[in-house]
Amino acid sequence: MEFFSDIAQFFRDGGLFLYPIAFVFAIGIAIVVERWRFLNGEKVRNLKAFDDFLPLLRTDDHDKMTLFTRDNDAPVSRMIGCGLDMMKVTRHRADVEQAMSEGMMEAVPRLEQRTGYLAVLANIATLLGLLGTIIGLIAAFSAVANADPADKSRLLSMSISVAMNTTAFGLIAAIPLLVTHAYLTNKTNAIIGSIEMAGVKFLNVMTLNRAIEAGMPKAK
Repeated sequence: MEFFSDIAQFFRDGGLFLYPIAFVFAIGIAIVVERWRFLNGEKVRNLKAFDDFLPLLRTDDHDKMTLFTRDNDAPVSRMIGCGLDMMKVTRHRADVEQAMSEGMMEAVPRLEQRTGYLAVLANIATLLGLLGTIIGLIAAFSAVANADPADKSRLLSMSISVAMNTTAFGLIAAIPLLVTHAYLTNKTNAIIGSIEMAGVKFLNVMTLNRAIEAGMPKAK
């Protein structure tokens, strides 16, 4: 109970600017939770999809591979599906790779969605804290200049509390948002990298299979 009473006192001493900072912080936390759950789900889906696809890739059965990519909606499956569709038209690796890159372009925006807002919200929280500090300091100087001598110390203390509390709360909100932004960005890049690696493995295996079909001489 003492912890909650301290928080309530902090908000009373901090003035009105603490409430928009708290609102910004709440939005940021909601984005963090949603992105963390989504990215974890996408990571598991992609790993499982490619693990399930590997046995088909080793058989070189294009029809079964195409059916698998159509039934599975994981980003790695959609990317490989684009490559398989292109392979029906051309045998050039560059063309197949280009088609798979287009498939990646469909998946990447969903992975990166809303993560960038965290850095913006962190900056907004910091700026609101600074604005509250300036307002508090202006009120402090006005109190010293115009108040009765008996009330100067009390009004000055209240104004300084507004200035310091808004600065502190702005930083309290901004620092976790920046840290989680970096974490989610790295997590997103890792997922994108794993999808790209799966695409490279797919291309290498398909290129090898075609070379074997064309009668590639065996290494001595």
